[in-house]
Amino acid sequence: MMRWMIVAIGMLAAAPAAAQVTFDTPFTDHAVLQRDRAIAVHGHAAPKSEIVLSFAGATVRAAADANGAWRAILPARPAGGPYSLVATSGGTTATLGDVMVGDVWLCSGQSNMEFTLRHATNADAEVQQAAHPLLRLFNVPRQSSATPQASFSRPVDWQVSAPASAADFSAACYFMGRELQQRQGIAVGLISSAWGGSVIEDWISRESLATLPRYRPALDLLDLYGRDPAAASRQWRDMVEKWLGARASAPANAVWHPAPSMAAWENWGDPALASFDGIGYYRAHVTLTAAQAGKAELAIGAVDDIDLTRVNGRAVGALDGWDAPRRYAVPPGVLRAGDNVVEVAAIDTGGGGGLWGDLPRTLTLADGTVIPLKDWQFARGDALAAIGMPPGLPWLGGNGRTTLYNGMIAPFDNYPLKGFAWYQGEANVNDAAGYAELMPLLIADWRKRFGAEPFLMVQLAGFGPLTSRPVDDVWAQLRDVQRRVADADPKVGLASALDIGQVADIHPTNKQGVGYRLALGARAIALGEKVEARGPAPTAVVRRDGKIAIRFAHGPLVTVGGGQVLGFELCDSGGQCRYADAVASGDTVLVPDDGKASEVRYLWQASPIVNLYNPDGLPATGFRMPIGR
Repeated sequence: MMRWMIVAIGMLAAAPAAAQVTFDTPFTDHAVLQRDRAIAVHGHAAPKSEIVLSFAGATVRAAADANGAWRAILPARPAGGPYSLVATSGGTTATLGDVMVGDVWLCSGQSNMEFTLRHATNADAEVQQAAHPLLRLFNVPRQSSATPQASFSRPVDWQVSAPASAADFSAACYFMGRELQQRQGIAVGLISSAWGGSVIEDWISRESLATLPRYRPALDLLDLYGRDPAAASRQWRDMVEKWLGARASAPANAVWHPAPSMAAWENWGDPALASFDGIGYYRAHVTLTAAQAGKAELAIGAVDDIDLTRVNGRAVGALDGWDAPRRYAVPPGVLRAGDNVVEVAAIDTGGGGGLWGDLPRTLTLADGTVIPLKDWQFARGDALAAIGMPPGLPWLGGNGRTTLYNGMIAPFDNYPLKGFAWYQGEANVNDAAGYAELMPLLIADWRKRFGAEPFLMVQLAGFGPLTSRPVDDVWAQLRDVQRRVADADPKVGLASALDIGQVADIHPTNKQGVGYRLALGARAIALGEKVEARGPAPTAVVRRDGKIAIRFAHGPLVTVGGGQVLGFELCDSGGQCRYADAVASGDTVLVPDDGKASEVRYLWQASPIVNLYNPDGLPATGFRMPIGR
C-alpha cells in the first residue's frame, strides 16, 4: 500500500502543470474596448481546453484549438467601467484590471503622426498636464514583415495617459483623443501605429495592393525574398537599372562640378537643389595597376534614398534606405589597369538626397589595400516629377510593399475600432496620380478589416520654398488628391494643416491645431454632432457676367486681413498660369474673366499664404478645377 502511494505521488509530481491561460495583446490591463460592438477576445491555454470568459456580468465559453489558441465573443456593451476581464481554464486564471468600454481610434501614417508630444509646441506644459485617467494610450512598436504577423515585435501594454506615458506618444493623436475624451466624458483609447518616412503602399494589405497590377511584380519579389534573399536582391537591382534605362549614367551633356560636401544636396546652398527630388550623379576616379585590378569591395557610405552603383559602367549594387551603408562586392574582370570610374546614380524620393555622412568611401583590394575614394563630382539629373517614382525595395520597412501592414496592423486581429486618423503623404508627394488610387484603397482595406467607417485624414502642411510666380507644385497636387478623396466620401474627414506648416521644417510643431481639427472631423462624422469640420471647399467654377465665380461649401467665406483673397490663378489650355485678383462674397469668390482661362487654381504652391477661412477658423483647401459653363 505504501509503495503504491509513493508511486502515485511520484506520477502526480511528474505530470505537467496545466498550461496557464493568457490573453493576447492588445488585451492588457487598462485596455479600452469599443462600445456598442461585439468584442472578439483571444488568447492561449492548454490545447483542447475549455475557457470561461467573464466581463461586466456576462459569461461566455470557448474551446482552445489543437495549438492552444482560443477566441470568445463578448456581447456589445455601452460605455462604462472600470471592469475586470477574467479568463479561467484548467484551474488557471488570468485577470485584466481597469478595463474600460468607450471609443477606440487607430492613428497611423508617417513621421508627422509619429511626432511625439515631448517635441510639440509648448511641450513642457502639455506633458506636465497629460494626466487623464479616461484617456488610454497604446504605442505600437516598429515591425516590418514580409508576411502577416500574429503578434507585435515586443510586449506592449495599454497605458493610462500621464506625463510619463504621453510624452513619447503621437502628439497629433493625443490632442485629438484628449479633445474627444473631455467632450464625451467616456473612455477613449488611442492606438498609435506609425513609421517615419513610410509610403502608403507599405500600410495596405497584400490582398488589396495586388488588385493594382503595377504592384504585382513587387509582391512577387517580396515572396522571392522570403525564399531566397540574395536572388531577390539581384532581381530588384535589375528592376532599378531597367527603370533608369539611359538615366543609369549621367547624360553626355551633364554639367559636372565638385561635390561641395558629403551632405544632402539640399544643404549645399544651390537654389536648384534646395527642394530637388530626383536623380543626382556622383563619380570618383581611382587609378590601379594591373596587379591591383582584381576583385575588390566598394564602400560608398549612406545614400538617400536609392542608389544604383556602377564601376566602369557595370552595375555592382543597388539598395534602398536613406541610412543604410552601402558595401558592394566588385567581381573579377570589372576593374582594370589605369583609370577606373565609380559612378553612383542617387535617387532622392523626398526629404534629403544624395551621398551623406562620415562613413568611409573606399575601394578595398583583394590584398587588403584600402584606397580612399576622393574628389567626388556631382551632376544633377531629372526630377521625379518628370519621370515618376522608382521601384521601391519591397521588403524595406517604411518604403516597402505591405510590410508595415503585416507587422503593425495585422496583429490587431480585427480589434473593433470607432475610426481612423491618418497623417501621411509626404513620402508619396511625387506621385499624386498613384496616391489617388492608393488612398481610397487603404481606406477600404482598413474599413473591411476593422469594421469601422469614419476615416479622418490630415491634409499636408505647408512645407517648401515660398514662390512669387505660379508653379505646378507636387505638394499642391497631392493635397488636391486628399481633397478629392474626402469630397467623394461622406465618411472621410479632411483636417487641413496647410496654414500651420513651416516653410523650412517638414515636421511642424503645432500638433495642437492638427489634433483639434481631427477631433472636429470625428465629432461630425463619427459622433453625428452638428459642428463644422471642414474649411471652405470648392463645389463649382463657372463664368458669370464677365467674372469667373468659384462657389464654396463649408462657408460663409471670411477673408483674413480684409481685401483680396490671395493665391488664385487663372490657367489657359496650354498650361500657362498667372495670379488673379479675387474677392470673396458670401460663399463665392469672384475673379475677373480674361477670356482665355480654362482652369482655376488656388493655393497651388508648396507653402502658400492662406487668408481665406470660414467663421470657424478653418482654412480653405487648395484645388485645381476646370471652368464650367
